[in-house]
Amino acid sequence: QRWSRGMSYCLHSESHLDTGPIYVRENGKLHVVNQGAGGVQNVTPKARPFSLFSRSFSVELCMNREDDRARRQRTDHFIFTYTKEGNLRYSAKSLFSLVLGYISDNVDHIDSLIGFPEQIAEKLFSAAEARQKFTEPVTGLRALQKFTEAYGSLVLCSLCLRNRYLVISEKLEEIKSFRELTCLDLSCCKLGDEHELLEHLTKEALSSVKRLLLKDNSLSDAGLRRMTAPVRVLKKGLENLLVLDLSCNPKITDVGIGYLLSFKKLNCLDISGTGLKDVDAVIKRLQTQIGLVHSKVPLKEFDHSNCKTEGWAEQTVLQWEQAVMEAMKPQDNLRSRAATLHFYGKTHRIKEVVKCTLVEPETKASENLQFYKENIQNCHLPLKKEVAGSHELKNNKKRALAEQERERTSKQKHLCLTVEDWDLLNTY
Repeated sequence: QRWSRGMSYCLHSESHLDTGPIYVRENGKLHVVNQGAGGVQNVTPKARPFSLFSRSFSVELCMNREDDRARRQRTDHFIFTYTKEGNLRYSAKSLFSLVLGYISDNVDHIDSLIGFPEQIAEKLFSAAEARQKFTEPVTGLRALQKFTEAYGSLVLCSLCLRNRYLVISEKLEEIKSFRELTCLDLSCCKLGDEHELLEHLTKEALSSVKRLLLKDNSLSDAGLRRMTAPVRVLKKGLENLLVLDLSCNPKITDVGIGYLLSFKKLNCLDISGTGLKDVDAVIKRLQTQIGLVHSKVPLKEFDHSNCKTEGWAEQTVLQWEQAVMEAMKPQDNLRSRAATLHFYGKTHRIKEVVKCTLVEPETKASENLQFYKENIQNCHLPLKKEVAGSHELKNNKKRALAEQERERTSKQKHLCLTVEDWDLLNTY
């Protein structure tokens, strides 16, 4: 009775739903319940056909619509490893890794990163860098600007572009997006006075630069006048500059040196290989007005050993250089054309690929015009290793004094020519 009441209650409560036949096992036999009469019939149940898809399901045959990225995303959620026995094992990646990969794939669509934790931002930058997102022409610049706006010197605090004038021409906007740089090396790039990057040096974004190396850049007095104008007039720009290298710029004269007197915080200055007319007057002027003393020995600050690219974007700069070098490789059609011209006895105009390195002009010892402040200990150390022990230090000081004396006497013997004579001889 209890079973019949429950069954009748179930049948009446769900009579509005088509639940199909109801089977009941009793005494080892399977019975079907007749919902209309409420009784039980001892019949063999018939298996209902089971369908996986609904009647409205349709199948479309797609050929060659799946690219490599889709196939990579399908397996990108797993980490495949091999055991000692040689069996292939895979484990699922963490949710953090999956989200990090997704955001790095779409890093150019980020609106802003200001206020975002820098620990996570560094991992996001590395993930986007591994995917070479910052090497793309338009989206790479937009993504890099989001990071530099939010984190400044963490993205890059020191940038060395020595001999990399092709990287500067190809990635100028990306280089200009870096903010809060403290060291910038643009040596041997032949930029000239009118280059856009030199104009960018006067902007507020690079007011934090303390070390600026502009050796062999074809600068003249006009370039120095533009570069120092914000400091001289508005007291802005490169007012925090401590180290400045202007060597091997023969167009800089005594007039251009006068513009440098506005850098009151300057501790080290190199003007070797410039076109000074009255060297003694320039030496006296630098010493009396900004306290810079002429050094008899080369200074450690200008050996370029400490200048390197440091920050999150260190590998990004290397990727830029690799991309430029790949674009410079000779193509097969150029090689075949050169071979054809050689076969017919014609000279080919392009003999070899232009290399990215420039030959640095050697500065003579007699033209060493490096200056330092006497109260700054870290600036005027000579180019030699520090030796421990008081006895060895005393010997080194004696040797240095002896070398300075020999230099002074040798200069008196051999420097019988004026600066104009040296310039005339260097033109041959």
